[in-house]
Amino acid sequence: MIKIGTPYKKNATRVMLLGSGELGKEVAIELIRLGIEVHACDSYEHAPAMQVSHFFHVFDMLDPEALRKYIGIIKPDYIVPEVEAIATEELVHAEEDGIKVIPNAQAVRLTMNREGIRKLAAEQLKLPTSKYLFASTEEEFTDAVHEIGIPCIVKPIMSSSGKGQSVVSFFPKIGSAWKKAQKEGRAGSGKVIVEEIIDFDYEITLLTLRSKSGTSFCEPIGHKQVDGDYVESWQPHVMSGLALIKAKEIAKKITDALGGYGIFGVELFVKGDNVWFSEVSPRPHDTGLVTIITQDQSEFELHAKALLGLPVPNINFLQEGASAVIKIEGDNSLIEYEGLEEALAKPNVKLRLFGKPKVKGKRRLGVVLAGDEFSHLARDKAKQAAVKMQVNLNDSIGPVF
Repeated sequence: MIKIGTPYKKNATRVMLLGSGELGKEVAIELIRLGIEVHACDSYEHAPAMQVSHFFHVFDMLDPEALRKYIGIIKPDYIVPEVEAIATEELVHAEEDGIKVIPNAQAVRLTMNREGIRKLAAEQLKLPTSKYLFASTEEEFTDAVHEIGIPCIVKPIMSSSGKGQSVVSFFPKIGSAWKKAQKEGRAGSGKVIVEEIIDFDYEITLLTLRSKSGTSFCEPIGHKQVDGDYVESWQPHVMSGLALIKAKEIAKKITDALGGYGIFGVELFVKGDNVWFSEVSPRPHDTGLVTIITQDQSEFELHAKALLGLPVPNINFLQEGASAVIKIEGDNSLIEYEGLEEALAKPNVKLRLFGKPKVKGKRRLGVVLAGDEFSHLARDKAKQAAVKMQVNLNDSIGPVF
């Protein structure tokens, strides 16, 4: 029997949230609705999830000593990773001490590193994937590019939102691709993966839930990326019945192998009836923000319930919908928003401003969500609303895209 204590009391049920961005903020809200005491952790102050949590803690989550220290201070019942950059060996120790790591320490370790998850998927589970090679040095990288062939894509084995990712279209650009991967990887310089570019029709995110009630799936989510980072998503994405069956089979195999409870964002390439595994995240996915408007339970509510061991007997799809991001480029810590009235003027539109405290480079600051009779209408509505939003950085209106 699951028992939930009272926040701020000695019997509180405590969740240590490792990563406090916009996805962590939504998870924190759902956990708080269930009576959980949430401790939001990140490397900088006033991150989005910290603004809605009971307590927040600022430290380098890649530092094993710092992570160990704060686990000891918080004494969490659950540790919920929401980012890649974590000293995963400490999660193994925490699990050995009886703390529940979501979905489990081994799954977090494997999925935080593209090498681990790709070898599990392609070499152990024999799932269809693109051709790939790993490289630890610039010389190995050059050899890998020649073997995989041009064009190919290079990514740090530890990164997200397109950071450090680039397409190598011709050989003179090899050096710049290597430098970009080394500079922008989540854990600094290190190994990269060089992948064949598959000639696919589209890519989807298949949100896969493992809960006390078994494995269930949300409707497939289509999405558009720019520079490896998502800018819009829609649900459902239309695909053939056979392709959807194959997608679910792949998603179940990889999530069964990882184990534990929670939502998994399984990314897949699709061409006709053929499906290839791309990546998996053992936590809510940014493209899944669209579920706030399309489902009776968003991916964040599903994650919160599942990780606590609660049953999730069904997921109801309510309406077709889309999301469009509010993103800006600049360098400032004084951010103001305008155009909210115009953005929300049409029916069935929602707005989420993440409350990020500063911008340095390109940064996603919010998302517009729209529902409509058909997903293409929802996409148009969401994009039109996002364009209405203006972001003011130190008295200059920045471009939103």
